[in-house]
Amino acid sequence: MRYNEIEFDTYLKNYPDNDGYYGRYGGCYIPDDLKKAMAEINEAYFTIAKSSKFIGELRRIRREFQGRPTPISYLERLSGSLGNVQLYAKREDLNHTGAHKLNHCMGEALLAKYMGKKKVIAETGAGQHGVALATAAAYFGLECDIYMGKVDIQKQAPNVARMKILGANVIEVTHGLQTLKEAVDAAFEAYTKEYRDAIYCIGSVVGPHPFPMMVRDFQSVVGIEAREQFLEMTGELPDAVVACVGGGSNAMGMFSGFLNDPVKIYGVEPLGRGTALGDHAASLKYGTEGIMHGFNSIMLKDENGDPAPVYSVASGLDYPSSGPEHAFLHDIGRVQYDVINDDDTIDAFFKLSRMEGIIPAIESSHAVAYAIQLAQKMGRGSVLICLSGRGDKDMDYIIEKYGIR
Repeated sequence: MRYNEIEFDTYLKNYPDNDGYYGRYGGCYIPDDLKKAMAEINEAYFTIAKSSKFIGELRRIRREFQGRPTPISYLERLSGSLGNVQLYAKREDLNHTGAHKLNHCMGEALLAKYMGKKKVIAETGAGQHGVALATAAAYFGLECDIYMGKVDIQKQAPNVARMKILGANVIEVTHGLQTLKEAVDAAFEAYTKEYRDAIYCIGSVVGPHPFPMMVRDFQSVVGIEAREQFLEMTGELPDAVVACVGGGSNAMGMFSGFLNDPVKIYGVEPLGRGTALGDHAASLKYGTEGIMHGFNSIMLKDENGDPAPVYSVASGLDYPSSGPEHAFLHDIGRVQYDVINDDDTIDAFFKLSRMEGIIPAIESSHAVAYAIQLAQKMGRGSVLICLSGRGDKDMDYIIEKYGIR
């Protein structure tokens, strides 16, 4: 199937199907006890979260607490340095807590509250999901356990402190590579013991159904706002939309607003240090079909077929798979997925900071770097970047590893 065979005006209603599949990707590959818990969440989502009361409360929260809508900024000086292509940024760094993650965390925590749950459980890599969920838990009066790899705890000390100040219990994960995959493993293990009283608030469009769908739907506010704002600013749609992709929540939120438009869409994965296995986390570019963490998608595998070790300078992108909807959009050709390495990412980090007064998250810097290269190839037109988060969390790491350029 190719994307021109799909009715994208009804796409969000038709995908996933009732079993949680986007084509052959997705599903719910978990123990039977947890399947009951997922069925409960799915039922609650389609009853509670689709009610006018829930939607009205979430809209109020977004407006009065999160500070939505976030603006689009025209990157005038950066654009001028590149020629005739105009670059714009959807400023999710200005969303409360500094990234897009709060969009789905407030939705998931509100759903947990309506379901009578007492605790939220999650994993985090860069710490932004952990901070967002800790914020949501504090807002709704819920307990909060955040699992985080030891390596990421050391890289993201400011976010660890923020989570603790907000009242979350940050649990260090010390097995394996001690990064995002292991944090997900640990969080799932904890959830199997606590699912009656807790809800696992997955941090991206990954995991068993219904989480890839729920997170996409809660994040779709990014694409809805961006499309309306860009039309109002310029009178036309962008020629291209760009977002970074690890698990892919910011990207699916952004892309969902433009899937039915004549707009080129680019998802940017981390090439890291190079193409050798273990030096990158570009699963869609170099992976094959496989099941992990309860869903079928495209993943990076070792010689035994298990999830391979991965690396990225961005803690939020070092995951050996990607959301099943991204795998589907990749296969049908609606979204083009490409890669950016560490060096170009860090150059873009400093370039945006110096030329526009915006310090981006390292994750978002992958999208900025790709947009810069894309602009140089296009020659004319416009590119809208999803600036998924701010770089406060990365300052200590950047200065220690790269210095001040």
